Amino acid sequence: MNQSEDFGKILKLWPNLVDHYTHEPHRASTPLELLFDLVSVIAIAAAAAGLHHAIAEAHVVDGLLKFSGTFFAIWWAWMNYTWFASAYDNDDAFFRLLTMGNMAGALTMAAGIQPFFHSLDLTLIVIGFVIMRLSMVILWLRAAFHDPIHRQTALWYAAGIAVAQVYWVGLMLGQSVLSAPVLFARFGLGILIEVSVPMLAERHGITSWHRHHIIERYGLLNIIVLGETLLAGSMALGDITAEHVDIALVYITLSSLVILFSMWWLYFSKEDHLQEQRSDLAFTWGYGHLFIYASGAAVGAGFAVIVDIITHHSKMSMLVGDYTVAISVAIYMCGLWFVRDRFALQGKLKHILLLFSAMIVIVPPFLGIEGIALLTLLSVIVRSHVACRLQN
Repeated sequence: MNQSEDFGKILKLWPNLVDHYTHEPHRASTPLELLFDLVSVIAIAAAAAGLHHAIAEAHVVDGLLKFSGTFFAIWWAWMNYTWFASAYDNDDAFFRLLTMGNMAGALTMAAGIQPFFHSLDLTLIVIGFVIMRLSMVILWLRAAFHDPIHRQTALWYAAGIAVAQVYWVGLMLGQSVLSAPVLFARFGLGILIEVSVPMLAERHGITSWHRHHIIERYGLLNIIVLGETLLAGSMALGDITAEHVDIALVYITLSSLVILFSMWWLYFSKEDHLQEQRSDLAFTWGYGHLFIYASGAAVGAGFAVIVDIITHHSKMSMLVGDYTVAISVAIYMCGLWFVRDRFALQGKLKHILLLFSAMIVIVPPFLGIEGIALLTLLSVIVRSHVACRLQN
């Protein structure tokens, strides 16, 4: 049998393949998905670097707005591909090629993040995003052709994504005549259009995503995002020389490690994420991770700001750097409460992370970064103790 006959056979068996992939007991991330994650994290690192430099240069609000917009674009494209692949990844040549097209779009977006932070130039970001999303349109049309049970859902996805891309292209072409507030407002409208597409499409039938596979995929991306914190700690160590050992940089390195390990521990608790395969829970859990991922990347940016302040590359006060880390860690904890703890834990005990997030926001003026690290560590200990009590 030649290659074209093999390809035709795969297409004929598509519905059976979908059923097999979405119900296999040990579904794991594929090497192609892992490569896609690595490409996406290049864009995430660029967005975090943009936030770091904006805060260090006293452009806090502007930096947060730009970081939020670019991070949404990166995360949204990654998330849409991930849920599609969980249901329809048959790993044939065509699927691989379209996935690589997605990766090319992600790299294009990454290249456009710095111009966007400097001059609000959306060109490369929109081009990269549209490349990624048009690949998804083709994938959804293919799914509609070979999966009659979910055809309406797939067609709604394809049509909705295509309409959204027309909007983004129009925004890109008209950006030169728009003021910054109007540009951000229209960017926000584009986000609303994008997030509404899955909600409308899934009304026509829930796609057959694999719960354990989705949980693993989200966890893997979180590990990569948390790597930004390790990078900031490495920067602090790199500024220590044999002639001049700045104890503040040592504290920053140790604090970053404690916070990173604690954030990892909080996410990968014994309680399962996404405990039921329900569409309403999936939307809450899937969309809510935006705050977990964005805050995780922002923690790394905050540590980079602190390193700049200590090494006199920024004139901002240390309190600004401490609060960047504190607020980011607090949002991370609130995100975990929103997507998991309020469902997994019981009674008042399920609000533990909300309590610690409030304390972490209060502590910077008194105990600085060391206090944030201590409270983050205590949140792990207390929450783990409570979880063990509930299980017993």
